[in-house]
Amino acid sequence: MATANDCVRAEKRELTLALQLSDHVTMTSVDDSVVLLDERKGRYWQLNSTAAGILRELVAGSRPEDLRDRLAAASGADRDTVERDMRDFVRQLQSAGLISGR
Repeated sequence: MATANDCVRAEKRELTLALQLSDHVTMTSVDDSVVLLDERKGRYWQLNSTAAGILRELVAGSRPEDLRDRLAAASGADRDTVERDMRDFVRQLQSAGLISGR
């Protein structure tokens, strides 16, 4: 049986994975935002500048902890909030089939 600590450790590990775009997804920069095209479904998503920056950094292999710290310092938000928001964002992209861990 999983304990509460196991769940917390598993949740934190999720953010430390290196990410890659799914094979059927194309990323295009538009000004300071990004458009993701899911070629299988014919759907696209436009990410604002903050989300675009997070995705670019994570796909490039940046350490999530370093990115979290930079975002927290730039925005004045606390690190836990930034980490939770980043984790939620990554989950949304994974649920849509746009990214995967490697």
